[in-house]
Amino acid sequence: MLRMCLLVCVMAGSMAVHAQYAGYTLLSDVTGFKGAFAAASAKMTSLSCDFVQEKNLSMLSEKIVSRGKFRFRKDNKVRMEYTQPFQYLMIMAGDRIYIRDDQKEHSVSTKSNKLFGQINELVVDCVKGSALENPHFSVRVFEGAGNYLIELTPTGKDLKELFKTINISIDKKDFSASGIDMREPSGDYTILTFTHKELNSPLPDALFTMH
Repeated sequence: MLRMCLLVCVMAGSMAVHAQYAGYTLLSDVTGFKGAFAAASAKMTSLSCDFVQEKNLSMLSEKIVSRGKFRFRKDNKVRMEYTQPFQYLMIMAGDRIYIRDDQKEHSVSTKSNKLFGQINELVVDCVKGSALENPHFSVRVFEGAGNYLIELTPTGKDLKELFKTINISIDKKDFSASGIDMREPSGDYTILTFTHKELNSPLPDALFTMH
């Protein structure tokens, strides 16, 4: 269940932390970027989009590709619904994470589980634009032709065991997340790509409850 929760955390490369990324240069004016990012994020009340997830495991020769719908509302609510090739639903609301898998439902408290709490915080930070201030990661920002790339490197022991880096691709046009690349210490990685993004559309409460 924990592994599934990690899949929601919003593109990057597989090189070492201190390497450059092809097509990107290290951003010198991080303060200016933070200001523009924060201003754009403050205007975003919701995000709805499709997603494609590619899971790459060293033990398998083929990628595991899944598709679904992602929704975020600014009161820190997230709904991630897998529709292909299987159905799986995860909702993050307040201090609870709700999961439905094969008609079985269960929930986890982020208050009673420190790691789940950090993951919940990371997911929300990635979407609403506060990832640069997350105390559990060191941060570098790179600039490309049409995107910024935020590189997050875990600083705590628990997260280091799960991630080598988490890189977020940010669209320059509206500062929304275009993709997330999660690299594991084992060499396995998961890439999420967001398409057909719709910002600031009304999202009802019912989307963020199990029923």
